[in-house]
Parts: sequence; structure tokens; C-alpha cells
Amino acid sequence: MDKKNALRAGALAAGTTLMMLLMSSPALALTRDDGDDPGQGLSVIETLGLFVLAPIVLFAVIAGLVMVLDRSTDRRPKVKAKAKA
Repeated sequence: MDKKNALRAGALAAGTTLMMLLMSSPALALTRDDGDDPGQGLSVIETLGLFVLAPIVLFAVIAGLVMVLDRSTDRRPKVKAKAKA
């Protein structure tokens, strides 16, 4: 029964994806709207800097601030007491 359910779920997912692709209209990027004034495109370096380097730097800054400004007093590892025999 599991194989039949998996096949049914896969067919449903594939059918749904196909219908979404067929029913969606193109992005209408070929016709320009009134008032549409796009700027110049980004170079490869600018694109990588904006979408790769900037998020990594932002993550590092936030993580660094969290570590530096952490005020918890429990920084030393706990020592387990030995059991007496």
C-alpha cells in the first residue's frame, strides 16, 4: 500500500507543478509599462557582492555582536563531582 500512496503523491505533485507552469502567464517582461525606467544592469562582481558577500558579512557582524555582547555568567564548563565509593 505504501508504494501505491507514494506513486499517487508523486503523480499529484507532478500534475500540480505542470498545471502551475502551464497556467502561469509569462512575466510580461517583453512589453514595457508606462513610467518603467530600469537602470543599468549589475556586473558579475556587483551581483556576487550584493547577493553573496553582503549576507555573509551581515551574518558575521550579527553573530559577532551576539558573542561579544553576551552577558551570561555561565561560561566555564561544569565539572562533574566524583562519586564516593
